Formats: sequence, C-alpha cells, structure tokens
Amino acid sequence: MFSLFEEQIQKEQEKYDVIARLTQNIFAEANDYFPALDEYHVASGQYLETLRLAKERVQIPIIGSLNGITPEGWIDFARQLEQAGADALEVNIFYIPADVHLSGLDVEQRYLEIIQLVRSTVSIPVAIKLNPYFSALGKTAMRLQHAGANGLVLFNRFYQPDYDIQQLKIIHDLPYSEAFEIRLPLLWIAMLSGQLDISLAATTGVQGANEVIKYILAGADVAMTASALYKHGIDFLRTMNEDLRFWMEQKDFRDIDAFRGLMNHSNISDPVSYDRASYIRVLESVKHP
Repeated sequence: MFSLFEEQIQKEQEKYDVIARLTQNIFAEANDYFPALDEYHVASGQYLETLRLAKERVQIPIIGSLNGITPEGWIDFARQLEQAGADALEVNIFYIPADVHLSGLDVEQRYLEIIQLVRSTVSIPVAIKLNPYFSALGKTAMRLQHAGANGLVLFNRFYQPDYDIQQLKIIHDLPYSEAFEIRLPLLWIAMLSGQLDISLAATTGVQGANEVIKYILAGADVAMTASALYKHGIDFLRTMNEDLRFWMEQKDFRDIDAFRGLMNHSNISDPVSYDRASYIRVLESVKHP
C-alpha cells in the first residue's frame, strides 16, 4: 500500500487540539462530541480501515508502508498496521542528511536504529526501502540484514525539486519513472543477490514485462510498479503477466525460480561486466562522429 506518513497524523492531532480548546467551554457536554484523543487519527484511521477491507476482499498479501519521523511514531504505527492485518511492513525512510556535521556512519546508524525499533515491535516480515546514496551500500545492506530486516526495496525515488526561472519559484512535482531508470537498482540487485540472504524488491522504472524480466534475472524476488499503472490502468498488470509468460515459454523456463539471479554477479560467466573493467570497455567502444 501507499505510505502512511507520521506528519499526516500529527496534523490531524493538531486540528483536534485547536477545535477542542475553542469549544470545550461552550457548554458542559461539549467534550462528549469529540472522540477520545487516541481515536482521533483520521489519516491513520482511514489507512487502517482500507488495509482491513483489503484483507477481507483479496487473496494476495497486503503490505503496509510506514514513513515515520519519531521513535514513538515508528513503534506505535507499526504495531497498528500489524494489528490491522498487514502481512508485512515496508519501512519507507525518507531522510535527506543535509546537516554537514553528519557522517556516513551517523546516517547508517539512524537506519539501523529504526529497523531495530520496528523489528522489536512487530512479528511480521519487515522490509526497508533504501536510497542509493550510501558510501558503502553493500556493507549497509548487510548490517540491515543483521539488524533484522527481512527484505530491501531498491531504490527510493527521493523528491528532487526543480526551479521555475521565470516565476523564481520551486516546482513541486514528481514525474513518472521511465524504463531507463532501472539501471542503478539493476546493478545493485545483481551485486547483492548472490551475497546476502535477504529478499530483494526492485522498484523504479518498471514499465512492462521487459523490466520485470531484467530485475528477476539480476536476482530480485519482487518487481514493483506504480507509474505504469497510472499511465495504463490496473488492467495493465494482465498484459505484463501475459508478456512475462510468453517470454518464459520462448526461453523454456518453467517457473520464475528457473531464471531468478541467472545474470547476477555471482552467476554470470563474466563478472567483470559489473566492475571497473566494463566501464573502461564501454568508454573505449564509443564511436565518435
């Protein structure tokens, strides 16, 4: 599911507090018109109800997604998502370390502390959605695995602002992903899938079956898509599955496991294709006009 943001819940709480202060002295029974403080989480309440209804009506796993900002928020809402019936939880950390005094280790420690908090709170599987900007991503992924993460989602698309140079304003938008954006997560899934004992989910750039196939060849257990469904509608999932099955029949693969990880760093016959030597080879092959 889409992410539940702690800020949404805080805003609803603030609205409640303002209304309560303004009206509580109008007459003696005024407070009876308000729900208990711990019940007035409109944002979280709607999210949890959607999750419950989904669990009742479909036969596929429902994964809740949480984007918190405080230790209390991570713990409280992770527990609520599990109680609502989530089969698993995605920890979606949207954190930009803009403080110039923070070291790389400080940033990694923040992620580790969050996964440890959530892992100690819930018993369902927990995946953490990462960004690609860690200085030693492989080591960070291994530390998260040891901290209790059951899966990694690669990669988070951070909001990146643009400028309107005529109005001198910041443009707030998030363009749909494109197929070419799979290159970076494809590289890291191929590098990590043979080295870590953890589930890997690929997100970004999945526009059709081709990207799904490439991610699975790299070692992904899951391929996630959103932009393609916004563009073509939910029924496009059928097309993607049909195209995937057609390709598998052509290649004589009976199931997904028959080709999962077939081209990752550990299995490919030429592993230097992922390394520096391949980069040099690409530069040398460029044809100049």
